[in-house]
Amino acid sequence: MSGPGPILAGKGLSKSYRLGRERVPALRGLDVNVSGGEFAAIEGPSGSGKTTLLNVLGLLDSPDSGTLRIDGEDTAPLPEPQRSAIRLRRFGFVFQTFNLIPVLTARENVEYPMALSGVEKARRQGAARDLLRSVGIAEKEDVRPDLLSGGQRQRVAIARALANSPEIVFADEPTANLDSHTAGEILDLMAGLNELHGVAFLFATHDPRVVARAKRVLVLRDGEIVEDRT
Repeated sequence: MSGPGPILAGKGLSKSYRLGRERVPALRGLDVNVSGGEFAAIEGPSGSGKTTLLNVLGLLDSPDSGTLRIDGEDTAPLPEPQRSAIRLRRFGFVFQTFNLIPVLTARENVEYPMALSGVEKARRQGAARDLLRSVGIAEKEDVRPDLLSGGQRQRVAIARALANSPEIVFADEPTANLDSHTAGEILDLMAGLNELHGVAFLFATHDPRVVARAKRVLVLRDGEIVEDRT
């Protein structure tokens, strides 16, 4: 676990995608750092590059050019198994569409990252129950995702993201599919986890409620950071 200071440092990050015969730039040589314990939002309209930046920082995708360092180490030479291990043990992910495994119960979904990390069954079951309790849905541990509300599914997704005690949780539009009341509860929950456990949260969002709660806001326009305010 890193202390205060940059965990992630991106310099000159560029990324483009092929659209027909053309390549469309998503990131245009931007610089960005993410430090331990941050509660930060990447804000911008659809198509500004928010999700692309989140995916690059979370090692779900690689930049076309530029460098991304974790604790000072360049990630470019890392083979996929090593990148996967970093994602599993140091990062957590909360997706707009929840991405829960439909055939698993809430508890089993939370257990899954711990199982991949080799945590033995009894220990991971107890840890998953504790996490579900911490996000306020302990009574739903044996329920599958299709029988949960959107807010309950997002709570399970947050518990799963925290399963391996990550340093950073990347949350892509975590309130997009939630009503205003539920979105407020989810933001309260994540802010509390940030304060209590010191886990950093980095949101990609165009939701003003998320932006208002963030302690740092990176404003993204056309693949460039045009403002970085605290």
